[in-house]
Amino acid sequence: MSKMNRKQILGAITATTLLTTSGLAMANPQGLYSADELMDADVYLQNNDQQVVGEVEDVLLDDNMQVAALVVESDEVLGLDDQQYVVETGKFTLETRQGDDIDNLEYRIHVNMDEAQLKEQPQYTTDWWQDTRKSAAAAWDETKDTAASAWQDTRQATANALTSAGNAISGAANDAQDEMADETQ
Repeated sequence: MSKMNRKQILGAITATTLLTTSGLAMANPQGLYSADELMDADVYLQNNDQQVVGEVEDVLLDDNMQVAALVVESDEVLGLDDQQYVVETGKFTLETRQGDDIDNLEYRIHVNMDEAQLKEQPQYTTDWWQDTRKSAAAAWDETKDTAASAWQDTRQATANALTSAGNAISGAANDAQDEMADETQ
């Protein structure tokens, strides 16, 4: 697959997920977002709207193709060094500027934290990637096991309730027959 095709696919997926992800707050929703423009968008801290602290290096999608996090590559400003931090959805907002013209489209990402809080975010490394994948897989397995167990419990409870109801109906029918037999004698 050519680089252009991957870029177009990523753009379509990201545009769709940006539209459906509740964790992305936007100043003026546009209805359509460009993954290409989101990549390398400037990132600002919550308390300093004028100082760029980095840019979007990557967009992380979950199994449902929803935006799970942004990878923010910090500049060597404010003592942040040159690191890549994982900022989860819900901890940032997206501001669109000049959204009417694709040639002038600009996104600004505002992380809902100060410098110290940004430094506390997980660093985007191979270890983080592997640990997160394992955690997500374990959570999925636990969810499947819990759902299967709940299904078995529900099925058993339903069977027991139906058996009890059947026994009650049979008992009532037997009582009615006995009563009718007693009346005819």
